[in-house]
Amino acid sequence: MNQARQKGRDTKQHVWHCSVRAAPEDRTLSDEEWADIARRVVAATGIAPEGDPDGCRWVAVRHADDHIHIAATTVRGDLRNEKHWNDFLTADRELEAVEKDYSLHRIARGDRTAAQRPTRAEQEKARRTGRSQTARERLRGTVRTTVAAASSQEEFISLLDANDDVLVEVQRFPSGDVRGYKVALASDTNAAGEPVWFSGSKLAPDLSYPKIHERLTAIDKPAPHRQANPWHQATATLERIPRRLDQGDDDASQAHLAALGETLDALTLIAPKDLRPGLHQSATMFERATRSRIRSDHDKTRALRSAMRAILRQPAPKDGAALAMLLDAALLAVIAAARWHEKRHHQQQAIAARQAAAPLRDVYEQAAATPLAALAERKPPHTTTARHADLIRQSLPGHADRIINSPAWEALTTALTDAQTVGHDPGRLLQQAADQRTLDDAHSPAKVLVWRIHRMSQRPAPSPRARAAQARTTTRPRSTHQVEAPREATPHTAAHRPGAQRRR
Repeated sequence: MNQARQKGRDTKQHVWHCSVRAAPEDRTLSDEEWADIARRVVAATGIAPEGDPDGCRWVAVRHADDHIHIAATTVRGDLRNEKHWNDFLTADRELEAVEKDYSLHRIARGDRTAAQRPTRAEQEKARRTGRSQTARERLRGTVRTTVAAASSQEEFISLLDANDDVLVEVQRFPSGDVRGYKVALASDTNAAGEPVWFSGSKLAPDLSYPKIHERLTAIDKPAPHRQANPWHQATATLERIPRRLDQGDDDASQAHLAALGETLDALTLIAPKDLRPGLHQSATMFERATRSRIRSDHDKTRALRSAMRAILRQPAPKDGAALAMLLDAALLAVIAAARWHEKRHHQQQAIAARQAAAPLRDVYEQAAATPLAALAERKPPHTTTARHADLIRQSLPGHADRIINSPAWEALTTALTDAQTVGHDPGRLLQQAADQRTLDDAHSPAKVLVWRIHRMSQRPAPSPRARAAQARTTTRPRSTHQVEAPREATPHTAAHRPGAQRRR
């Protein structure tokens, strides 16, 4: 049930007003049921506690089948002013119980971390000026993409200031350090012709300067295990998000979701123009899923954020495969985010993540079409394809039929053949791809494997000595005193670590 309320702010305005509306799909409630609901609301808010003869006087009026209006004084019968702080939240908690007791539609409730909605006046102003978004919404998107592109607090302010459509005003401490900021659209003025300013916290809770400072400070620290190719680094980090969300570290998980949101924001800056509208839609929807009451441990996300900043500062690969791989990994991470929020009863965030997945999937399919077709054109001979099919049935029996019968099967056989040509073991790559990446959530397991194999095959193939060490590791039982190898170890890692096989 939805509620809206308006109350007086001083003794001259001593009327409290609340409207309660049932969902369109709900049954029609009787007068007696609406009366009970009204009594529960005024009792829960402290307007008229049950059994208190001096409670505020109130009346409920049913204007239509689906809603009532409650009006009350804010002065008690003993002439004291009633203190009903947080009345909206207490009424909402009671209405949540009403929905359950009366078997009504259960609405998705927030946790007070949502971005502030545009006011009615802002919406009317946008309509009058022919804009599809309010100034608040446009500024929120601009600031979010600026945060995704900046690598330091100074660069964040500089990028905002360089935007001709945005006015920026920075507040500083006496020491000269930045205390906060506010922004306005250059074309948005009030009746006096002055800019309409919004502080960062008025745009979204995570866009306040202290929150932005915390996120960008984490990037300033060097990220461990830097790789030469930031596209591969970002893709590998995104691929690990679903597993990390299941590890029970909620602070780290919340930070990964925030970094995932920044990744979607950043992609809108570098993707081909025909993909940007869909990416923007997905990033805007997922924005709600990046915040909850859980604190973010941003130090755990330096690798992804650093890789995305590096991607923004270099030309994108021309073949489109790198973007398709990144979008594929981001899509599965968004699906995992919805599941993570659902388990923690973050209703609004879970809905936002599920909604963001649909346009992101469309963008991925569009981006992947050309590079997949290029791989499929180089399909190997029938005998090689048959060997790959047998390998798939042995390595991934639960997904074999879907993979072999997929439209992406020819592209996968090419990727496996390319890997084998440069010295990789296709069976081992398939096993690593399946172990490091869940296929259960994948819309097309074959496409997932194409990008994974394609990326892994670009690493140098292991030397004969390294392959012998891998074979001994696979066949020899592990001693209880043996140190377990890192989960992310690969043939490339073993080949470039002198003495690695001697320590086993």
